[in-house]
Amino acid sequence: MHEIVVNLHMHTRYSDGTGTHKDIAEAAIRSGLDAVIVTDHNVLVQGVEGYYRVGRNPNSPLRLSRVLVLVGQEVHDQDRDPQKNHLLVFNANRDLSHLADDPQALINGVNDAGGLSFIAHPKDPEAPAFKETDISWESWEVRNYTGIELWNGLSELKTVVPTKLHGAFYAFFPQFIGRQPIPEVLQRWDELLEEGRRVVAIGGSDAHALKMHMGPIHRTIFPYDFHFRTVNTHIFIPEPLTGDVPTDKKMIYEALGAGRCFVGYDLPASTRGFVFKARGLERSVIMGDEIPSKGGVTLQAHLPRPAEIRLIKDGKILNIWKNSYACAYSVTEPGVYRVEAWKNYLGLKRGWIFSNPVYVR
Repeated sequence: MHEIVVNLHMHTRYSDGTGTHKDIAEAAIRSGLDAVIVTDHNVLVQGVEGYYRVGRNPNSPLRLSRVLVLVGQEVHDQDRDPQKNHLLVFNANRDLSHLADDPQALINGVNDAGGLSFIAHPKDPEAPAFKETDISWESWEVRNYTGIELWNGLSELKTVVPTKLHGAFYAFFPQFIGRQPIPEVLQRWDELLEEGRRVVAIGGSDAHALKMHMGPIHRTIFPYDFHFRTVNTHIFIPEPLTGDVPTDKKMIYEALGAGRCFVGYDLPASTRGFVFKARGLERSVIMGDEIPSKGGVTLQAHLPRPAEIRLIKDGKILNIWKNSYACAYSVTEPGVYRVEAWKNYLGLKRGWIFSNPVYVR
């Protein structure tokens, strides 16, 4: 398996962002990403997918640095007030915004088109100081979606800005914002997994590169470059990217749909190199896969740097390793097992890695 780093859920001038696809590609290359997935609101932008090559990177084995830009949508009912129930749509290759008023019909339409669907910012609270309304997901009765956006960088901002003064502080010092996925979202994900559903967790930046004006203060809130160095989705594909767009697009979306990925908060330290796998009597699997419990299963996690490792079974902490590079734990009981890693950064213990589960059946 080959690990790539993908930033997903972002916006351009085609909806409510301020940059172009080329701007995003340049920022992604500067940040060392392998791919980005752009998701403008209720519009599927045509003709911009592909590899972008911008400048030279002395750390890259390639002659020219490159990034793969893929395009999806963030679909929601624009007539709804407030505009809740946002859905990220990947790889449907058709505009599905006409289904926005019925979340289940939209999810069904995505599945019929062979795409993937992820509930966007499941908990997105209001921020009264900035006249931002709550746009959380409400229609939890829906079925057959691919997964949820476990950590949304922009939603988290709304949880730490009770006043405009707080907003001004974080505008200049955004590195203090990221702490962890919103706890209600983590709890909801564990509940869905306990129900026996396969729900893939991803991390999204929700990058807009918004322009802020407060009196004499003019600033871009979270430039694309900053977002691309924070919450990313690390995906395991069967072989390195080839440079052929259809081939690489297929590999990325197949791995994403299978849950062979983890959410990494790359600002405190790069999470590239993390692995969570399980070994049984007959085979070894990685996150997103199933393995039989017969004969026992050994769960193993390896981190690129030492951190606090938490092994979680069915939503409850099973064991904790302090300041460790790796851990191993043998289990015989069926369950949904996942790993979290927590790291101290800027005076706080912050979520660093959130794996997708290994399903022991």
